[in-house]
Amino acid sequence: MKEQVDVLIVGAGISGIAAGHYLGKRCPRLSWIIVEGRDGIGGTWDFFRYPGVRSDSDMYTLGYRFRPWSGEKAIADGPAILQYIKDTAREFGIDRKIRFNHRVCRIEWSSRAAEWTAEIESPASGEPGQIRCRFLFMCTGYYRYDEGYLPAWKGMSRFTGDIVHPQAWGARGARRHSPSHSADRDDVDISGKRVIVIGSGATAVTIVPALAREAKHVTMLQRSPSYIVSMPARDDQVNRLRGRLPAALLSRLARWKMILFAAYSYRKARVNPSEVRETVLQGIREALGADYDVERHFNPAYAPWDQRVCVAPDADLFRAIRAGQVSMVTDHIERFVEEGLQLRSGEILPADVIVTATGMRMRIMDGVEIIVDGEAADLGDALSYKGIMYSNIPNLASSFGYANASWTLKCELICEYVCRLLNYMERRGFKRCVPRLETNSPTTEPMINFTSGYVRRALPNLPKQGTRRPWKVYQNYFKDLLTMRYGRLNDGVMEFK
Repeated sequence: MKEQVDVLIVGAGISGIAAGHYLGKRCPRLSWIIVEGRDGIGGTWDFFRYPGVRSDSDMYTLGYRFRPWSGEKAIADGPAILQYIKDTAREFGIDRKIRFNHRVCRIEWSSRAAEWTAEIESPASGEPGQIRCRFLFMCTGYYRYDEGYLPAWKGMSRFTGDIVHPQAWGARGARRHSPSHSADRDDVDISGKRVIVIGSGATAVTIVPALAREAKHVTMLQRSPSYIVSMPARDDQVNRLRGRLPAALLSRLARWKMILFAAYSYRKARVNPSEVRETVLQGIREALGADYDVERHFNPAYAPWDQRVCVAPDADLFRAIRAGQVSMVTDHIERFVEEGLQLRSGEILPADVIVTATGMRMRIMDGVEIIVDGEAADLGDALSYKGIMYSNIPNLASSFGYANASWTLKCELICEYVCRLLNYMERRGFKRCVPRLETNSPTTEPMINFTSGYVRRALPNLPKQGTRRPWKVYQNYFKDLLTMRYGRLNDGVMEFK
């Protein structure tokens, strides 16, 4: 298989579908295709199959600006989000330009030819292939699909029940984790069983209330707490206006309402963290009652938004705790034993099923090998340019969303920027653009300033950011809106040839 296009989009998830739409609309003279390593549209939302999977961002901003979300739920479940992405791809004809089971394993840039060659693995054909393109747009997400993160606890093989990682729950092609009796099937049976969920992040907060509906009892075991806020699953203000306002106007109002609310909340948390901490804790006290030990189980050691804040739609986690279906335990694991877990305190927690919601393995651009004019390019040594491109790597952009807001908000801005850039190059006859980092490189810091474990573990392999434009990565929609939609393309750092 050998093929040539102007733009190659890698990944058919929420970012890749957006990239296809914007390229088709704003760069109609350019040819493009999408290659997807798996056999379906949706990326994250096609891959994750664990009970209760949902978004913790509102759908007015997680949905596309060009095709607004029209469902009644502002916080939607995974299957609904997946169907929305599929419907979007079909409505705009994007699905016809996707090559499934085409995994990019290596990309090589040639300055002489001014093009990338992407080496493709295709299980269907059994033979490698190549696609050549003038520009690469990587929309592969930010974590490894083949395995999640699993600590090496003592005695895991001694446990007589099932151990399952949420990332492997019903996921097609997911590898097994840990012991031979580990579960990675759709039919993990938790009905009437004692379940322990290890973790305190977004996945644990999501899966615990869902498991509690079928299990005999669920224990959420955490080493340290996370911030958890309750949010209505439905936006009553928006729903009351349906039919009273034109749909297009209502969608814009709903979207900007959530953009402004998220920006205000994040800013307030950074300026006055102690006040925000107390507000969050007071909400939990009201949900769980005055006798509950909120300080022990829900008061993190870090400031709000040093890590991502978790969402409990309609207070589902707190309601399950009040109903006696869920118990919170804050302690360290000493070892696995036959009947469950032994904690550092000496307590033994019995279990029939243990769910290891211990996080993901973060990986930019799916670990693709990058070669530039015969030399290997290490992303860990690169600086991020506007959060879109990378120093000294030509004609390559990647879609990477916000850590403190909806992923799609930034991805759509990146798509707009890439289209502006490609049209600028076409008008002026440029074949190559590269963010050029001179020898006097700026002071650097991590690309993502989060203290979350999955971020810290990945830092050596992640690009860095500078402390000033255009090498600074802003977690700010308004700054990015001005820069990406209206900012100068030929800014003295981007080199065109």
